[in-house]
Amino acid sequence: MKTEELVDMLSTDVSPVERHTVTWTIGIAIATGSVFAIGGMLVIFGVRGDLTTGLALAYMLVKLAFALAIIALASIYLTRLARPGGESKTNAAAIMAPFAIIVLLAAISVSLAPGSHWNKMVAGTDWLECALSIPIIAVVPFAVVIWAVRKTAPTNLVRTGAVAGLVAGGISALGYALHCTDDSLPFVAVWYGGTIALCARWLGRCLDLDYCAGDLRHCQQLAVMSGDI
Repeated sequence: MKTEELVDMLSTDVSPVERHTVTWTIGIAIATGSVFAIGGMLVIFGVRGDLTTGLALAYMLVKLAFALAIIALASIYLTRLARPGGESKTNAAAIMAPFAIIVLLAAISVSLAPGSHWNKMVAGTDWLECALSIPIIAVVPFAVVIWAVRKTAPTNLVRTGAVAGLVAGGISALGYALHCTDDSLPFVAVWYGGTIALCARWLGRCLDLDYCAGDLRHCQQLAVMSGDI
């Protein structure tokens, strides 16, 4: 089979994708990843035991709101990026708004506290557990979301992967917040915000590498089918 004939064959019988298919596919993936991540967190860590006090509940709601804001914004932009040319419809400033707000609140909190309290406010008691747990828990929702993204047609893989990493990191932080008893705003800004950003940086790179490997295999298959090699 010649290359031209192969291209003609692949370009025939191409049916259009329904408008809401991408949204449903990614939405279901995010919901599925959330169930596995939060369920796994509850099994491994459990829910914090001091939620009977109003202050602890209020602090936990702040952390949940931060994580949910990231998930919501990142999910909206991910559905746009999953379509060809979707990067032109995304605004990096908007998606970073939750990070900017939590950093601002943390800075105000630190400025109002005595200097002797700063170290405790930032490090808390379980900073290492937080720094490890959020990226590790994020692996499962990221894998599910990337499975869904690969069924779409993103044209900017680096940005799409980064936003998928934000979604996964937000889901992971949402689950971990149900267990974490470190409640200061500086702690949330540094260890929640920082690890979610790392998920976007490290996990997001996996999409680009995955597509590159897939494209290489696809090109090799096409070459074999066309008789070029």
